[in-house]
Amino acid sequence: MQHQGNFRPASKKAIRLLRRLVAATAMAVLGLIPVGIRDAEALPSFARQTGQECAACHNGFPELTPYGRLFKLNGYTFTGGNSDLPPIAAMVYGSYTHTQAGQSGGAAPGYGSNNNLTLDQASLFWGGKIADNIGAFAQMTYDGVGKRLSWDNTDVRYANTTSLLGSELVFGLSLNNNPTVTDVWNTTPAWGYPWVASALSIGPAAATIVEGGFAGNVVGANIYAYWNRLIYAEAGVYKTLSNRSLTTLGVDPTGSSSIKNLAPYWRLAVEPKWGRSSWEAGLFGMAATMVPGRVSGFGTDHAVDVGIDTQYQFLADRDSISFQGSWITENQSLSASQVLGNASNGRDHLRSLHAKATYYYDQTYGATFGYFKYDGTSDANQYSAVSAANSPNSDGWIAELNYIPFNHGGPAFWPWLNMKLGLQYTWYDKLNGGTTNYDGAGHNASDANTLYLYSWFAF
Repeated sequence: MQHQGNFRPASKKAIRLLRRLVAATAMAVLGLIPVGIRDAEALPSFARQTGQECAACHNGFPELTPYGRLFKLNGYTFTGGNSDLPPIAAMVYGSYTHTQAGQSGGAAPGYGSNNNLTLDQASLFWGGKIADNIGAFAQMTYDGVGKRLSWDNTDVRYANTTSLLGSELVFGLSLNNNPTVTDVWNTTPAWGYPWVASALSIGPAAATIVEGGFAGNVVGANIYAYWNRLIYAEAGVYKTLSNRSLTTLGVDPTGSSSIKNLAPYWRLAVEPKWGRSSWEAGLFGMAATMVPGRVSGFGTDHAVDVGIDTQYQFLADRDSISFQGSWITENQSLSASQVLGNASNGRDHLRSLHAKATYYYDQTYGATFGYFKYDGTSDANQYSAVSAANSPNSDGWIAELNYIPFNHGGPAFWPWLNMKLGLQYTWYDKLNGGTTNYDGAGHNASDANTLYLYSWFAF
């Protein structure tokens, strides 16, 4: 979709719809609070299972705390709660999107050019213990914009503990469907910031393969170990599913690439802790030999991603501060894409940078400020449809305010309810190779600046 060249003010109808959304959200909050808040037990199904409040596992959902990371590494099997309900949970969130300029033809099929209200997602989860040493985080999602039901992030684990050199060793096996979904730090792509973003706005056209390039299209098997609550190592392999399997799971394979043989994934990290602080520094990466577009007979492409990341957390009783950053470099060999006319160069490279800082007061009121950047080789056949400069280069900023009223306890009638309200603004210094007229059709990077207001419920 393309932006219209001139900014058009929000219509009166859109403003009325926005007011209704805000009013409905406020009424929901005010209607729940008087029921009586009591100690919660974390995120819905995990909360019921562990008996912990949300703030024990999360520093502003979904960012994990040290306890939340241990819970995941131990296979989602910690107990302590007194609920007999099965480990099933649900999530739903809706939003309002306003871009600085409207998009001709509509932001998506069935939507207007601007000022759109939508149900973004509705998800059902199995989240928790299955048997001794076995647990899962498995998600099925209805995409309200794409109008499609499909499997989503899935991570089924076996985990156990032993001793090595006199210190605890947590080890395990994960079967999953998205490289980096196994990770426990919020720096790698599957769980990195922004946690949510509008599906009705224009964004950077380029991303490395580890940044969601195979999400939901693969199955993977990963082994991992976490020694002395300090050193973490993980290795795994991924294989793409057949078109028929993906269609059965609700995924449209059209245009996706398949992995030839197996694609290795690796992860190393160290996390020292002192007082109320923890600091992580790590490496991660993936390599894949691919059949572009699943069109065989023209050879293969090859890509290698190497990333570095870091995370700092300070978690006090009232105040919390966190910082996450990652940098990924990707080297591409595009011999098959050249033959197919999808790339003009035999070799390209692409880099991405993400950084953000967050402050929370009493795990209730939060503010986040982030930066992102993509840059790489100019390639006419790869980027000409979106960039007059044939370039993947984009960079911009994100500012966000959050309110999470039930992080320390939900309403008495359902103490595991959680809710997150967010006001997010994204603005671009450069988009797809340019600041002005980036696509050759008169559209500027600032036309994509996006105001995003969302309500996120988990129960």
